[in-house]
Amino acid sequence: MNDFDRDLEPKKKKRFRLFDSQREGKGVTKEQAANEGTGLKRFFRLYKDNLGKLFSVNILMVLGCIPLLFAILALSGAVSREFYAPASDLFPLIRAESAGQIASTPADLAVLAVDGLQTAERAPTFWTYFFIGLSGLTVFTFGFVNVGAAYVTRGIVMGDPVFPYSDFFYAIKRNWKQGLVVGIIDFIILGLLGFDLYYLFTSAHRILDYFFLWTTVGITLIYIFMRYYLYLQLVTFDLSIRKLLKNSLIFSILGLKRNILALLGTLLFVFLNIMFLFGLGGYFLFLGIAMPLMFLFSHVKFMGTYAAYYKVKEIMIDPLQTEEEVGEETDAESEEETEIDPPEPTEI
Repeated sequence: MNDFDRDLEPKKKKRFRLFDSQREGKGVTKEQAANEGTGLKRFFRLYKDNLGKLFSVNILMVLGCIPLLFAILALSGAVSREFYAPASDLFPLIRAESAGQIASTPADLAVLAVDGLQTAERAPTFWTYFFIGLSGLTVFTFGFVNVGAAYVTRGIVMGDPVFPYSDFFYAIKRNWKQGLVVGIIDFIILGLLGFDLYYLFTSAHRILDYFFLWTTVGITLIYIFMRYYLYLQLVTFDLSIRKLLKNSLIFSILGLKRNILALLGTLLFVFLNIMFLFGLGGYFLFLGIAMPLMFLFSHVKFMGTYAAYYKVKEIMIDPLQTEEEVGEETDAESEEETEIDPPEPTEI
């Protein structure tokens, strides 16, 4: 390597610094971290220092849910059968009325011509249903993706050294059985809530319908808050699935303020994505497509983990650490060479 190449090498490293998930951050002292607290100041500092790692996590999340691409392909109409039909819903009635007439007036013919304008329609084929069926494989990878993302984002929030790719797969390998079951349950619940919301929004007409609609909205919000804690507890404690769900429900109420802030951040990202896709004159369509692929999911996951971690730490982690410290002091005083097992986490 000549001197000219050596001079260029540091510049190349700086140019792609944002996407380097292994680079070291500036670091903070314990005093600085304590002064930051657990609010927005620390959130934005961690967010800025770990952008590259969040990009890496998002790529892994997208690849883990790649079967959903089959559903996008099916819904896009690429494998559907194209045909032409009248654009107006009135055409069958007008056509039936004029079919038995021997002659029609010019006005009737004009109306028939306007309402008989053809438009392209698409009908599902075998391949449409086949690809939608393949997209259902996401139910088996959904839990793994969330387990890996929760483990990495937890490390970021804790301020630990994080290696996105190795940590992501380490968490899956360590928790794959429970992650699979929890992921299937989570995927089914989200699907049912999404279907219920769509059905009620499109068909509500009576007072009772609106009652069920807003009840479903409330249940959906509570479950969104529960998901902030569900996978975080899974990668942190050894708890049964029943206790994971029960604790998550309790935390969704106890951490309501932080949960709402995380939800508002999520809605902001989703709103921006929709605006890039369908608004602003199409000038930012590329950003609308790139946003989910590059950072939307991991950034939403990071906000949920940041909102949940400190409440979990306060109620479940800190008491365990205190009990362990007391056990170590007791062992040192008695000078016994017996090993004290750390207490197992229990449900709150």
